[in-house]
Amino acid sequence: MRIAIDAMGGDNAPDEIVAGALETIELLDENDELILVGPKDVIEPRMPSLKSYRGAISVVHAPDVIAMDETPIESLRRKPKSSIGVIARLAKRGQADAVISAGNTGACVAAFQMRMRNLPGVNRPGIAVVFPTFEGPVTICDVGANIACKPIHLYQYAVMAGLYSQYQLGIENPRIGLMSIGQEDAKGNEVVKKTRELMKSDPNMNLVGNIEGRDIFQGVCDVAICEGFVGNVILKLTEGLVDGLFKAIKHELMEEKPRLAMKFKPVMKRIYKKYDYNEYGGALLLGVNGAALICHGSSKAKTIKNAVLAAKKYYTEKINDKIIEYLSGTPVSSETPNGILAQTPVRTTDG
Repeated sequence: MRIAIDAMGGDNAPDEIVAGALETIELLDENDELILVGPKDVIEPRMPSLKSYRGAISVVHAPDVIAMDETPIESLRRKPKSSIGVIARLAKRGQADAVISAGNTGACVAAFQMRMRNLPGVNRPGIAVVFPTFEGPVTICDVGANIACKPIHLYQYAVMAGLYSQYQLGIENPRIGLMSIGQEDAKGNEVVKKTRELMKSDPNMNLVGNIEGRDIFQGVCDVAICEGFVGNVILKLTEGLVDGLFKAIKHELMEEKPRLAMKFKPVMKRIYKKYDYNEYGGALLLGVNGAALICHGSSKAKTIKNAVLAAKKYYTEKINDKIIEYLSGTPVSSETPNGILAQTPVRTTDG
């Protein structure tokens, strides 16, 4: 498997990105290869001799970098040799099976969708993020790729995120919830109501119905479906809330008894690790022809390492094939378990 990594993406590039790639080498199989993409004169000085890795890692020159605050489409046009654009082209040409970037999210989505194209039967790709909760991981899709969703898009997100939850996270027959402003069927706008009817018409989808924001953390579902605007607000709000809670707890412990705070430090570290986005590597752009991971802008070496491992598992599990087979109504095999993967009618019209 060949994995192309944007070495210039994110707040901590290129040092943390390169370091993460190097940490991954010993965890890969003999035939796997990492491709670091960016200015060679910047990347290569941060690496030991490439010969020592026996072809497991290489560098592809990409002189331009798209900044985090640049307009996605315009920047891709102005900078055709950007690191984001080049990793997308490598995937398009079949020279990379997976792409990873912690750079400009909008540019990543645009480049990956334009170059890698959508899977057959998929109308719009969606970004799937895993929320670690006390009740287990919950996958939310979409968190920013598509803010003008139609019911068919949300239905397909449910299919793709359900397969991801089952095969990437190991959750058998994942429970799928549709984000709304109330659990009752009458709640929600027209898009939500029509989406619910589409999802209910699929007898093989384990739909729990409408869910509210608080349900994500209460074990009500394994997959939460929403449009990108709503999902992105949930994502950013949760990140801020978690950071704020940890700061508040630390402050109160220090105010009470500094020695008590020191005793609680190992416990706080364990809790923080369980809710740390770095553990999952990145968010998968579900629905494109390949494995595409978009990492947090503040990604460290550990994030990139975990993103590589996540991309490898996604590729090995052939989740894209399962998405195509589900949407085309063709079962994967006679060994397919009951639940999200069972045969379903084709729904590919953009309406």
